[in-house]
Amino acid sequence: MTDTTTAAKAAPKTRSTKTSKSGPDFAFPNFEAFAMPKMEIPSAFREATEKSIEQARDTYAKVKTAAEDATDLMEDTFETSRQGIVEFNHKAVDAAKANADAAFSFMKDLMAAKSLAEAIELQSTYTRQQFDTLSTQTKDMQEFATKLSTDVTAPVKEAVEKTFKGMKAA
Repeated sequence: MTDTTTAAKAAPKTRSTKTSKSGPDFAFPNFEAFAMPKMEIPSAFREATEKSIEQARDTYAKVKTAAEDATDLMEDTFETSRQGIVEFNHKAVDAAKANADAAFSFMKDLMAAKSLAEAIELQSTYTRQQFDTLSTQTKDMQEFATKLSTDVTAPVKEAVEKTFKGMKAA
């Protein structure tokens, strides 16, 4: 059995650093014009300052709350508008589909007409039905648009009324 000895590694030499001064090598000149006089702040001034700071904090809290409320109101309004517009578009597409189906049905019946009198009768019936259908669709769309505008503006109206009521009380 052989006895092996490991040569101890020499610890790496650390660099010796010279300690440098902690500050700059020069000093700023002391100008009397820039020296602050040592004076006592009157207690009335200190109290007024503290009161101003407290009022500023209260005002900031109120403004922050108002801004958060306004943001929530805007988000709700935009979401209501988005949902309403999607629903309005669905109604418009449904109306267009119904009108196209009626037109294709009319054309099919017209092509199957045996006489000119029958074609004229089909035309007048189709025109009357389409006028009634269009009137109903227009009325439905107008009612929906009115309801949507009311739903969108109601929260804004309530917020404005609340704000003015708060201003009258203050």
